[in-house]
Amino acid sequence: MELAKILDGAATGDFPEPDGGTTIVPQPSARDAGVLAFTAHTVIFLDDDPEWIRATIAATHSDPLAATMNPAFLAALLARTGRTTDTIDLLTVAGALPGPPPLPITEQSQDHPRVRRALSRRDDVRTWTAAGGVLTIGQGVAGRWEVSIEVDEQVRDRGLGRALALAARHLIPPGAVVWSQQAAGNARSIRAFQSAGYRPVGAELLLHVGP
Repeated sequence: MELAKILDGAATGDFPEPDGGTTIVPQPSARDAGVLAFTAHTVIFLDDDPEWIRATIAATHSDPLAATMNPAFLAALLARTGRTTDTIDLLTVAGALPGPPPLPITEQSQDHPRVRRALSRRDDVRTWTAAGGVLTIGQGVAGRWEVSIEVDEQVRDRGLGRALALAARHLIPPGAVVWSQQAAGNARSIRAFQSAGYRPVGAELLLHVGP
């Protein structure tokens, strides 16, 4: 099964069977590789030897539910592929909403650290700004729409993060869904996205080419 079909299913609540297993699928592109953990099932999208992957999982941890996100297994993946990573993220998703965003935003150029990072990991990136915040949307893993936001420190805790996350749902094509990753420890970001209607579907670690 292709990764895109798995993601489409997860977006509508149709998850892989929670059987403690691991599904290995091809990378959707040369850029995108990683590990996606759902409830009691893991999907690894990586162009590598499935036998090596399964043997390394088995050697890493006695509990198959924990092994694929265990630091020892992930370190082995990084060493074998020569790729880098940032962190294990909570993966969330929300559907498109009709009409323009309720927050006044302006489309901008792409001269911002978060935007430059998005350009290295997504295609067709577009950027909007609001007073004290930046919103980017692009097509990332398997062509899915992905959003990231940045809120200036001096205007935090005023609902701007939630408003930007909600605005993204108005900026994607009708009928589409938009995905977002939040670091597990970033409770502020998790609360903002979930209050904007994003549902948690799993955990994800991406293997990046380069730093």
